[in-house]
Order: sequence, then C-alpha cells, then structure tokens
Amino acid sequence: MNNILVIGSGGREHALAWKLAQSPRASRVFVAPGNAGTALDGEQSGGDIENVNIKETDFPSLIRFAKDNKVGLTVVGPEVPLCAGIVDAFQTEKLRIFGPNKAAAQLEGSKIFCKHILKLGKVPTAIHHEFHFGDEAVNFLNQDRDMPIVVKADGLAAGKGVFVCGGRDEAVDAILRITKNKEFGTAGDRLILEEKLDGQEASVLAITDGSTLVVLPPAQDHKAAYDNDKGPNTGGMGAYSPAPIVDTETLHWIEEHILVPTVHALNQNETPFKGVLYAGLMLTKNGPKVLEYNARFGDPECQPILFRLKSDLLDIMEHTVDETLHKLPPLQWDNRTAVCVVMASEGYPGLYRKDLPIRGLNEAAKVPDTKVFHAGTAFNEKGEVVNSGGRVLGVTGLGNTVPEAKLAAYTAVKCIRWDGAWCRKDISDKAVK
Repeated sequence: MNNILVIGSGGREHALAWKLAQSPRASRVFVAPGNAGTALDGEQSGGDIENVNIKETDFPSLIRFAKDNKVGLTVVGPEVPLCAGIVDAFQTEKLRIFGPNKAAAQLEGSKIFCKHILKLGKVPTAIHHEFHFGDEAVNFLNQDRDMPIVVKADGLAAGKGVFVCGGRDEAVDAILRITKNKEFGTAGDRLILEEKLDGQEASVLAITDGSTLVVLPPAQDHKAAYDNDKGPNTGGMGAYSPAPIVDTETLHWIEEHILVPTVHALNQNETPFKGVLYAGLMLTKNGPKVLEYNARFGDPECQPILFRLKSDLLDIMEHTVDETLHKLPPLQWDNRTAVCVVMASEGYPGLYRKDLPIRGLNEAAKVPDTKVFHAGTAFNEKGEVVNSGGRVLGVTGLGNTVPEAKLAAYTAVKCIRWDGAWCRKDISDKAVK
C-alpha cells in the first residue's frame, strides 16, 4: 500500500486526490494544503484523504512531511512549485515525485523557452518576436503593424498574462501593462508578440516518461470570462472531454507532428520531460498549431478527463516515474462525455469578496452522474464552506451525449448558491454547434 501526497489547493488537485484515492494500492492521500472539498471527501471516506497545512512552495516542510509519513509518491498539481524546482528538491532527497524537473518545466515557465523548443522540433506554431524591453516592442509595432496581434508575458501569470489585441493601440496598452505597470511582476520582464491565429482552441494532454507517450482524450477549455467567448481571459471557466472537434485522425496527426517532436526536442536540448505534457492548440485552416505548453494537468480540463478515466491513475503515474510507460496496458475510459462548469466569485478575474458561505452542496451531491470539485474553498469559524478564491467550484457532469452531460452539470450548478456566484451558461455548446 502507498501513502500519496498531492501538492496544491485547486480543483485539479481535488480531482487528482479523489482519483488517486480510488486506487486499490493507495493507503492514504494527503493534500497540501488542499481545500474544503478534499477535507469533505476525507470525512466521507473515513480518512482516506486528509489535508495538510503546508504551502505548496514550502519545499523543506513538504519533504519532511513526505519522509515522516512514508509517502511513496508525491504528485505536483500546480505550475508554480514545478517551475521553482520542487521535483529537483524531492529527487535530491531520494523521494519519488511525479512531474517535470525545473529545467523541463520551463516549457511552461518561459514562453520564450517554449518557442525555442518548438523551433528546435520544427513544431507548427505562430510566428513570433521576442523582446526584453517594452520600448523595443512598441517601436516594432510602430513600423506599420496595425493588425490583430497577441501580446504575452514570458513568465507565469496564472493564465492571465496573454492579451489578444485587435490592433496597435490595444497591443501598446497590453505591453505597458506588462512591462511598465508590472501587472504580472517579474513574469513581464520579457515578452512575446505573435501573430493572432484563427480557429477553435483545443487541449491535448499526454503523459510521458521522456520516451513513451500516452495521449489522453482531447478536451476544450473556455478561457474567456463570459458567454460567447467575450470578456477578459481567466484561468478557465469550464471544459469538456472528449472534444469532437479533434477527431481520431487529427489526434494522430497532433501526436506525430506536435507531441512526439516536442519530446524529442526536449531530449535534444538536454531537458528531458517526465509528467503531463499539455498542448494548448489552435485548429487553424492550415492545421493544428501550438499556442502554448503547460507542464501539468490543466485546470479545469483535469476534472472532466479524470472523471472519465477508469484505469488506475496511481499505476499511470508510477510507470511514468519509473520510465516504464511502454509496459502500461491501454487506458480504459467511460464512453460518456464529461462537462465541467466553473462557478466563480463576483468580480473574478478582478477583485472579489471572500469568506461568503456556500449553500446547496449537499443537494448538488445528490444529482446523478455529477461530482463537485472544489477549487477556491475553505471553512469559516462556524465550520461552513466559504469561497476563498476567484474560481470556486468545478461542477462536473457525465452524459451519453454532450447535451446530457451539460444538463447534468448545470442541474447541480442550480443547487449551489453564495452571494455573487456566477458561471458561464454556454460551456460545451461549441461541441453541439
């Protein structure tokens, strides 16, 4: 039996802990720091899941806890500890951990590094230009470049450092926000300007041990805050899987021309990658192109993907750590579609109020074929579940068709209320259209 430590506090980590706890070889699943949802799951399972009050970036305390509690595998959810080198720190102490090391995690931590890897692997992506100073980028735009353009902060910005601009004025404003106003801190020390790609976005995730790839069913995220993809970018307002826009033939093409060359390029660069390789893609009229890479499960894509997974997640992760993915049997999936709807705090992705009691969670739990994954939740002094973040819940439903899955998810959503709660109403509609 194995004790497992999941690092993080979001909806992705709740889904990981929930799925890992189902493994017959899992003893206890600790979540550091976890949220109200992981705590409630622990109560309902008789202690199989337990929160640990350690921050995800407190590496010495996490290592000490893993040693003291005989943790056989640590699973890292968020990008911040990965890019800060948590895998290196654990491996130095001879502790088993799932995720890429610091050098490989640059694939997400630096958009400039990512572009270099894509160029090395001849992977299709948008034409881009790199800048170290905002003035350089503005001067570049002033050379008669009044066209749609995407401005990206180089470093980690919690999914918010990307501006899709309609023309020069919007792009200049985005550059100033990144470089002069420092809205994203040191993440904006360098930036990228790239052509705006047209088409539908899709997410294709694969698990790799550095040589073998296991490609997961495609998903589609909804980054914009409001219906019909309007409003500012967020960390993701919902997702569904599988995404019919990526058919079997397209998925094979993506594996052959995008994922495999990326793994080879990372090896060639002497930054071998082990963990979840997440390709954010634009399906253009000239074929799929990479928008960005993440170095971990997406949030909220993780929720519908794991809700459908029938295979043992612990087996998959241990084969990855041991570099024996080639011995893993084919993954088993629920044939139904899963739709995840994110419920958010009023004001998100801007400022929002916290500590507002959430009602209706017990009623939502009774809706068939659904699971409420907690993202930004905590307990108040009265023991009530309250919101503690911008994205609060990921309400996930299963159905034989996309509309049935959407109905299941939104039926559970309607049970849940807190002051200012809101969500997009059109998650998964693209699949039907």
